[in-house]
Amino acid sequence: MLIARWIFLLLGVAAVVSFAMYIGTGQVRFRHYGLVIVKWAVFAGLAFFAVLILERLAILV
Repeated sequence: MLIARWIFLLLGVAAVVSFAMYIGTGQVRFRHYGLVIVKWAVFAGLAFFAVLILERLAILV
């Protein structure tokens, strides 16, 4: 659980930094990096919650 929190925190910080760099420099590559990081953060969140749901289902069976 702690590792997942750190991963989400670091992905969020990395995305914010990428978007701030895009705003500061105007270079499109930083926006692209930010969007890729957000995509992976959403994927990691869905995977994390899927594991939690499967764990709950396994306990019920």
